[in-house]
Amino acid sequence: MKKYKIQTSPFVVPTTDGKLIEEHWGNSTQNSNISIAHMVAPPDWSEPHQTPEFDEFTLIISGKKQFEIDGETVTLEKGQSILIEKGARVRYSNPFSEPCEYVAICLPAFSMDLVNREEEIN
Repeated sequence: MKKYKIQTSPFVVPTTDGKLIEEHWGNSTQNSNISIAHMVAPPDWSEPHQTPEFDEFTLIISGKKQFEIDGETVTLEKGQSILIEKGARVRYSNPFSEPCEYVAICLPAFSMDLVNREEEIN
């Protein structure tokens, strides 16, 4: 029995905001302890605030991404990474003119039940 698995067809999460989400490992592969996803956030993309019940690591591959964390704004660029600990109120966005490609790792795995996303106020 092999002691490894190769992922060749990640689960593409359906979105309505133009963001590409390819979950390589996570709840889609019955791995509830971790999720690893490749993402591309288009220019002028943003999500509502959320207070996740998981730690989230983000590694920027190209472009820039903005993080609002407990009222502080942080911008990361290619080659930089961040750990946002569970329980932080965070908002992810790409207010820049270029797409942002990145890898996100969540411990435990990302799920809508654990993200605690706030309603958008328009």
